Amino acid sequence: ASSGIGRYLATMLVQSHEVWGIARNGSTLSDLQVDMGERFSFTTADVSDWDSLAGASTEIAKAWDHIDALVCCAGVVTPISPAMQVDPRQWSDAVRVNLDGTFFSVRAFFHLLKTTTSRPKVLCFSGGGATGPRPNFTAYSVAKTGLVRLVENLAAEWVDDAIDINTIAPGAIPTRMTQAVVDVGPDCAGEEEYTSALAQQSARDDTLDRVFDLVEYLLSPVSDGISGKLISARWDPWQDFAQHKDDLVGSDIYALRRIVPEDRGQSW
Repeated sequence: ASSGIGRYLATMLVQSHEVWGIARNGSTLSDLQVDMGERFSFTTADVSDWDSLAGASTEIAKAWDHIDALVCCAGVVTPISPAMQVDPRQWSDAVRVNLDGTFFSVRAFFHLLKTTTSRPKVLCFSGGGATGPRPNFTAYSVAKTGLVRLVENLAAEWVDDAIDINTIAPGAIPTRMTQAVVDVGPDCAGEEEYTSALAQQSARDDTLDRVFDLVEYLLSPVSDGISGKLISARWDPWQDFAQHKDDLVGSDIYALRRIVPEDRGQSW
């Protein structure tokens, strides 16, 4: 909850929910607590470190006997460069934050989700490169693709547990991750990515509002039963999903799949 999408969601959700934020540096959340009062609490923890996050879960469980929802949005876009130039240790750091951090979060708070009297909701955030190649962003793309499959797997495992878990593709948003692309320049990021990041940093549109609207929708009972999906806040008609639940549930719609010829015996 220290910056970017996480901080934005915390400030919005606290208007109608009790929110507990997590960040590596708790001092980044102290001002939020002052502004939000008793509806906001925070804990210092590193989502990429299991022991740290397990400790945070224990601390929160002393105050709350359940949680109704979990939002996993910690992420790093670096290292940015051709894959064979990436320091393997930086690669590992990126995978730990983006992929391990999501699994650790869900694993650490699963017992508190299971004890709520409402239908639990888990929301995870993907990113550019999760549905197609993204050169020079390989560590980020691979981790985010793995995150999407993690969500699909958990949805399948929880089919009898009445827990909904989905992945949100937020779209291009001016955050510190976007600034990181600008900082490395076109030689590392590629000209197209660099130019796009510059445009994002100066853009002022409704992208964050769309993300929040989708978050609110997926947290609400209206979305009950929709699970294991990768949903674009900007491009998908999620406002109409309630009318098509039968088509969505148990189908490959809004999921990562291999495309094969209709006639599998066809010669190429």
